[in-house]
Amino acid sequence: MALPTATIWLDSPARTPQRVLMTEEEPGIVVSPLSGEFTRDGITVVVIIYRALGGAGWLLEVVYDEDIATSWEDPFETDQEARDEFLRTVEREGINAFLDDESSTIH
Repeated sequence: MALPTATIWLDSPARTPQRVLMTEEEPGIVVSPLSGEFTRDGITVVVIIYRALGGAGWLLEVVYDEDIATSWEDPFETDQEARDEFLRTVEREGINAFLDDESSTIH
């Protein structure tokens, strides 16, 4: 089942449209266009970069196989900073860092 979404224009330097999830549980979550699938060494994870509508700070979560998620505890100033941190983690620790059997939080 697809989540209901709306596209809005945010006041950003690029003035790019952002996808906003609108559900009863999450009334306004902005999902960055930098979110999406990432594959390395035959392993695919889903990178989710998001923030509350009107909120400050982007959150980063990496999901593997729907049951295993890694989240960063501290928000990032921009969605690009969140994406860059994800890529640094992959380079430093490898894609296998996101395959643990338990969900984890990175500080």
